[in-house]
Amino acid sequence: MKYAPIALFVYKRPWHLQRTLQSLKSNSLAEYSDLVIYSDAPKDLSCEKEVLAIRKWIRKISGFNRIRIVEREHNLGLANSIIQGVTALVNEFSKVIVLEDDMVLSPHFLQYMNDALALYQDDESVASIHGYAFPIGETMPETYFLQGADCWGWATWRRAWQKFEPDGKKLLMLLEQKKLNKAFNFNDTQPNVQMLKDQVAGKNNSWAIRWHASAFIHEMLTLYPGRSLVRNIGTDNSGEHCVQSSILDGEIADERIMVERIPLFQNKEALAACIRYFKRHRRSLFTKILQKISPLRFKAQGQSC
Repeated sequence: MKYAPIALFVYKRPWHLQRTLQSLKSNSLAEYSDLVIYSDAPKDLSCEKEVLAIRKWIRKISGFNRIRIVEREHNLGLANSIIQGVTALVNEFSKVIVLEDDMVLSPHFLQYMNDALALYQDDESVASIHGYAFPIGETMPETYFLQGADCWGWATWRRAWQKFEPDGKKLLMLLEQKKLNKAFNFNDTQPNVQMLKDQVAGKNNSWAIRWHASAFIHEMLTLYPGRSLVRNIGTDNSGEHCVQSSILDGEIADERIMVERIPLFQNKEALAACIRYFKRHRRSLFTKILQKISPLRFKAQGQSC
């Protein structure tokens, strides 16, 4: 098997990045995988010292098949950095695994990603593979599909990424035309439509809500693990869209997720479990946190998404 390259987007958080890389290197497939690190330029002089320190540190990284470092000359922000980076890599390699600098990973993460990328590479209805799973508190299938796309440790192919629509206004129009707003909002338990409206209004600059909407409108699916392979450590008030919270934390799987072919449709039972989970927290701090930090239904997004 030819393993997918890993795109890692970094900015100015050394502690988070070190933990991300430590967990990534603990994967048995790391030494066979190419790592492409995208380092965004500082927004202003106040960030310059930290960014330069990160760039000095990443030049010392080892433990992967090949390492390529892309240092942006001008600040792109996380959204444009990810859009450009993912586009470049899927055009070069046809597939990519995407990480940010605040993801702690299971040692089985890369195996799951590569297994699933290989298994579903020719299935046009599959948009992506995802590594994070909510701490729902119910027994979930080993793997399952939900409609749309996601952003906390994910992977995709060139054929699927070509469906990405950067124009939020167009996405809002299509959701309205297709009468998908309620479903896009997880049966009105998540403020996804509002997040997309905020992106159009310039209140956030999220690539993720546009990726989710693009896949959702095309009725494409994302594969999820029944047990999470990712923990986001960026919900500690260190990122631009993040507030301090542990409410999305769950245990990381300490056993391999077995990837086998399952029917290519949204798992209704898994969807219902997610909706029950969202409803339980609908009027709690959970909802307030999500509305502030989440560019994609329930996702916090690093430094400048």
